[in-house]
Amino acid sequence: MRSYSPDLTPPWKRSKPVPEVPAEPDLVVEEVSTGFCGAVIRCEAGTVTLEDRFGKHRVFPLEPRGFLLEGEVVTLVPPAAAGPARPSRTASGSIAVPGARARVARAGRIYVEGRHDAELVERVWGDDLRIEGVVVEYLEGIDDLPSIVADFAPGPDARLGVLVDHLVEGSKESRIAASVTDPHVLVVGHPYIDVWEAVKPSSVGIPAWPAVPRGQDWKKGVCRALGWPENTGAAWQHILSKVTSYKDLEPSLLGRVEELIDFVTEPV
Repeated sequence: MRSYSPDLTPPWKRSKPVPEVPAEPDLVVEEVSTGFCGAVIRCEAGTVTLEDRFGKHRVFPLEPRGFLLEGEVVTLVPPAAAGPARPSRTASGSIAVPGARARVARAGRIYVEGRHDAELVERVWGDDLRIEGVVVEYLEGIDDLPSIVADFAPGPDARLGVLVDHLVEGSKESRIAASVTDPHVLVVGHPYIDVWEAVKPSSVGIPAWPAVPRGQDWKKGVCRALGWPENTGAAWQHILSKVTSYKDLEPSLLGRVEELIDFVTEPV
């Protein structure tokens, strides 16, 4: 039941300011003078069209204080015109292509050392890789990299990119990488013992990645140092869940992955 002031002035005639509400589609309002209640289906030329629950349409002028919204007097106004859509971006920071379909997979590939590496690359670059038709596979280590490269048989239209963990001067990984000399293969790497470290500590909510004494399992050592259960699978899922874009990764990994994508997609 509508309320009136002591002088019997109806609420929609009182002089206090009332909010202006955009007449967006599906907004349900009541026209004050007729009591017609319906959802907005159209707003044009200073009028609004409402549709009631029986499908009946009525057109009303957009007059000040002309409608009730949830029992409160409001002034309906035309909704703001939609401006040009800002280009959305993928997790890697590239401009998204709305409605783009995945490209048929290229002959070229990107190999990474382990499953966690592959999951992190997919997390950040997945959209880009599908558009480019690049498949990422993991190797469970690179000790046999020369024979893996030979089996792949790279060529001008089937380039191979390889991402190596802990690729620092004097390491076993650096010696293996140096043994691959095929011009259609690019081997790059990051300096971290494990790809976990390529996620910024601040994104994970820790001050820094702990130092693990030589000879200890690195992932379990990290879990112990951080007070996490020694379940490395669960720990990785926790870390991965904190990665939402390239901003959560260290530049030393970002640059190497972008370099590999460019290499395997370079026009012949």
